[in-house]
Amino acid sequence: MSATRPLHLAAEIGGPPRYDARSHIALARLAEGGALDFVTLNDSFARPGPDALAVLAHVAPATTRIGLVPTVTTTHTEPFHVSSAVATLDWVSKGRAGWQADVSTTEAEARLFGRRPAAPASTLWQEAGEAADAGARLWDSWEDGAEIRDVATGRFIDRDKLHYVDFEGSTFSVRGPAIVPRPPQGRPVTVIDATSGPAREAAARHADVAYVRATSPEQAAALRDELRRSAAAHGRDPDSLRVLAALTVDLGDAETTPEPGLGSGPQLAGRGTYFRGGPVDLAEVITQWHRGGAVDGFHLTPITPERDLERIVNGTVALLQHRSLFRTFHPGGTLREHLGLGRPANRYTLTSTSGATS
Repeated sequence: MSATRPLHLAAEIGGPPRYDARSHIALARLAEGGALDFVTLNDSFARPGPDALAVLAHVAPATTRIGLVPTVTTTHTEPFHVSSAVATLDWVSKGRAGWQADVSTTEAEARLFGRRPAAPASTLWQEAGEAADAGARLWDSWEDGAEIRDVATGRFIDRDKLHYVDFEGSTFSVRGPAIVPRPPQGRPVTVIDATSGPAREAAARHADVAYVRATSPEQAAALRDELRRSAAAHGRDPDSLRVLAALTVDLGDAETTPEPGLGSGPQLAGRGTYFRGGPVDLAEVITQWHRGGAVDGFHLTPITPERDLERIVNGTVALLQHRSLFRTFHPGGTLREHLGLGRPANRYTLTSTSGATS
């Protein structure tokens, strides 16, 4: 990876459960001011708190450029409903939506629904990959221009531009078409944390953005290369996958010395590599890893969102911008444009065109 390849930055705006969305709006606007690609809002059936997707739908009209990526659990949920909700977020945000697919592995979470017992991670991630595949097909099930809205003739939809999906997964089936028109981005951005083996396989097949957790740039580069090779083996263009290093950051110590080598710092269970230091220290790590071609960018999870995100944007990001390593404005209006990803062609339009010319 060339040192001139664009650097991508994203940040988590969650934390302890909060039921007033004003704090989420303030954090999203702060990240937007720093020209970050997107913000995430973590969610899980294992803890109390508001629904992340609904919260970011509320944040959407209060922001204009920042990408919005809630965690959406595919276990115990219906893929048709998930695809509709994510498509709706893309519409209300005018093309800035993504979703981070995740799974529920515990029996306690399964009992909340009472529909099925807990299952192994490999099974759940296979199902999550199928849900991502079904979602992409549902987003394509309306061709662009399917809405006619012709009052004179009373025609709302061109039925020739609607398509049945007829997807059969291992635990579900989806017929389609969708009930929400094709999203502005064509397909909202799919994000997967590729830390575990089963999740890594799903990311290689379906993700636009994958997170990796590494304690050195060499380890990160190896994981990135592995994901790109696997994506190519599945028939994908590896350049269509953005690999971000996931880093939990504590910037409460101002400019004290960070944990030596980053890799020797303490680990936070389930949250990835932990960095403690100041904004300048963090900028040095990002600069080193990016210039070395280790990753395409970073996903940063602040220990204390209100304190640390402000130091990330006004300290770390400002320094990276001063070094001309990170942009000072969003060059486009959609999350795909922020990430340098094209708008996907509709598979059904291509099929129809191929059939008509054959």
